[in-house]
Amino acid sequence: MAAVTISSSMIIITTGEAYLVRTKRLRSNSTFNQYLSALYKVVGTFLFGAAVSQSLTDLAKFTIGRPRPNFLSVCAPATCKGYVLHINCTGSARNVTESRLSFYSGHSSFGMYCMLFLSLYVQARMQGKWTRLVRPTIQFFLVVFSLYVGYTRVSDYKHHWSDVLVGLLQGALIAVLTVRYVSDFFKQRPPPCSQAEPAEAEQLECKPNPQPSDSHHENHYSCSGLA
Repeated sequence: MAAVTISSSMIIITTGEAYLVRTKRLRSNSTFNQYLSALYKVVGTFLFGAAVSQSLTDLAKFTIGRPRPNFLSVCAPATCKGYVLHINCTGSARNVTESRLSFYSGHSSFGMYCMLFLSLYVQARMQGKWTRLVRPTIQFFLVVFSLYVGYTRVSDYKHHWSDVLVGLLQGALIAVLTVRYVSDFFKQRPPPCSQAEPAEAEQLECKPNPQPSDSHHENHYSCSGLA
C-alpha cells in the first residue's frame, strides 16, 4: 500500500508540475530553477500532511490501542481457559505487539490522505475543457483505491470496522486541512501576462501580488492594469 500510494503521488505531482512550468502556467518568484521550486512547495506540503497523519495514528495506537480481531490467532496462547490475567503467547513477539495496537487503521488513514490529497491536487491543477470527464475519472479511481484498502483491512481481520471508519475520516480531514490552510492550490491567480492579447499586453505589467495578508503564501506573479 505504501509503495503504491507514495509512488503514484510522486508520479502525478512531478508530471503535473513539470507540465505547468513548461507551459508557463505556473511561475515562481524564486530565482532558483522554476520546476524545482514548484516541486519543492507541493512535495513539502504533501510530506507535512503525511507526517501529521502518521503521527496522530501512532499516538492513538500506542496510547489507547486495543487487540485486533486476529489477536488470538497471532498470539496462539498456551492456555485460554476462563479469565486469564497474563496470556502466555507462543507466537512471534513482534506480531503479538503489533496485534495489540489497534485503535484505528493506519493503512486506511494514510491511504485516504494520499489519495484525497492527489484528488484535490488534480482538481486544482488540471484545468481545461478536455478535463471535464478525465478529471473526475482520475479522482474516482484514487478515492476507490483508498476505500479498497480500508475494506481489505476488515476482510483480513486486521482491524475492526470502526477502526477503518475512523482512519478514513482522519485521513480525509488531514488532507482537506492541509490543502486548505497549508497549500495554495485554490488561491485565485490571474492568467500569466504572456497570455494577454497584443493590444492588452501594452497596458499590463507583471508585479508581485500586493496583498500583505497572504504575502507569506504567495509565490507567483500576477498581472494588473496600469492606472
